[in-house]
Amino acid sequence: MISNKQKLELTWIGKNNPEYDIANIEPRILEERTDLSYGDKDTENMIIHGDNLLALKALLPEYEGKVKCIYIDPPYNTGNAFEHYDDSVEHSTWLSLMKPRLELLKMLLDKEKGSIWITVDDNEVHYLKVICDEIFGRSCFIGNIIWRSTDNSNNNAKTFSLDSNHILVYSRKPAWTPHFLEDFDKRKHFKNPDNDPKGPWFDGNPVNNPALRPNLQFDLVAPNGNIIKHPPNGWRWSRETISEKMKTGEIRFSEDQTRIIRRTYLSDMENLPPSNLWADIDVTGHNRQAKYELKSLFPEEKVTDLFGTPKPERLVRYVLNLASNPNDLVLDSFLGSGTTTAVAHKMGRKYIGIEMGDHAYTHVQKRMQKVVDGNDNLKLSEELGWKGGSGFKFYELAPSFITTDEFGNPVIDDFYNDAKLIKAMCKLMNYIYKPSKAEYWKHGVGQGNNYIYVTTQMLSSAMIQQISSHLGQNETLLICPKKFEPGADKIDGRITIKKIPQSVLKACHFGKKEYLLPIKESAIEEIDLDDEENND
Repeated sequence: MISNKQKLELTWIGKNNPEYDIANIEPRILEERTDLSYGDKDTENMIIHGDNLLALKALLPEYEGKVKCIYIDPPYNTGNAFEHYDDSVEHSTWLSLMKPRLELLKMLLDKEKGSIWITVDDNEVHYLKVICDEIFGRSCFIGNIIWRSTDNSNNNAKTFSLDSNHILVYSRKPAWTPHFLEDFDKRKHFKNPDNDPKGPWFDGNPVNNPALRPNLQFDLVAPNGNIIKHPPNGWRWSRETISEKMKTGEIRFSEDQTRIIRRTYLSDMENLPPSNLWADIDVTGHNRQAKYELKSLFPEEKVTDLFGTPKPERLVRYVLNLASNPNDLVLDSFLGSGTTTAVAHKMGRKYIGIEMGDHAYTHVQKRMQKVVDGNDNLKLSEELGWKGGSGFKFYELAPSFITTDEFGNPVIDDFYNDAKLIKAMCKLMNYIYKPSKAEYWKHGVGQGNNYIYVTTQMLSSAMIQQISSHLGQNETLLICPKKFEPGADKIDGRITIKKIPQSVLKACHFGKKEYLLPIKESAIEEIDLDDEENND
């Protein structure tokens, strides 16, 4: 029966392309490149080279629900050609690029305190807002931050000088709140030159009332007789309260006695939320600053040609301060030049960075080495007091699990020796690879008391009986052999046997090397329903 229930959604050509259904994306294993890993060998920090859709799927199920903060700066669909991103695609193609990635990113977010921050410009922000509402839920929309991205206006602009970007913020769970004003932001304005016992302060706005209050619309008389008119809505406090605050010095008359000044204390601002207008470039930086940072890191290269709109370290620091704590896990799946992982490292966060271009080797890996060594010589390192330490592991995506032989038959790729085969089957069958030290037949753990055993040997009935005698009453076991003895699958109801590769052939799409732009979609002719009815 076809449901007539309708829902509000954004549709486009290719939205439901099964090739980009996350259920059909192959979950690859990750192989460490020890020659490119650096520093602490026990670190949990990861840099992954490879297509980010495949890489995000590879992170499941080990990291599902474990990422506290995601910051991404995807290609903006501006019409400018990046060397590694085709950033000149139609809206439908761009949305098809983003949708499955956002779906996987949502699954990786911490279900209680996770948030995602997406930098984007005017070209796609409104489309992106609608699909994010669909994926994360409108109740999880936190805000649209306006970030001043330039320190000077474009005098050659035909209409408006585009001086800002958007940062869409969504949470995994409704009612998420950011950390309120951080010390690095607050202490920029607050001083205590007179040793006020209430602590640091600054002279701020007087006490205007945000709502119309006729009973608070009274004028003040300065000591020299000047009349100070009330604000349009009235003062925030009564005449008696203002008088008391003048006695304590919290409110005072200006030197020319034409207005009143309020002393605002840092201690009174502990619970004030941050603004969604990020216009202070000293706090959140700007694009030119980001390019200076790259030139400093790679003085011999034209990195600004490679990275058209890099983000400054200050911007990422601000995001991470609002959305994470030390030791929290941060993820960036459009890593670019490595700014997010560099800042996360220096701020004591754990991180996963994914980059598909070759600059994962030429720029990200080299930049992160400098961070570990404490000699990237950037301003933020100085401000944070970063001296170096820790490390990162560098990973490559493994090849597709299934390939075809000379006769066109599906076979397991030669890359997968016994150890890699076990890891791959655990991931393909949605188990966490976690070999038991006590039981050789426990290679991975699923939900509850479910386990998996992968073997290339002939599975005999005797082996099943031996395993069965050690299997707990409430435990179940999935065995994936290449061959098994007839009748072995009937010995114990707690044990299920699935041959490989047959058991995984329909699990997902194998053989896909990458999911890059542009996504080729066949055009669909729009049909006028009235015309169709007239032709019947």
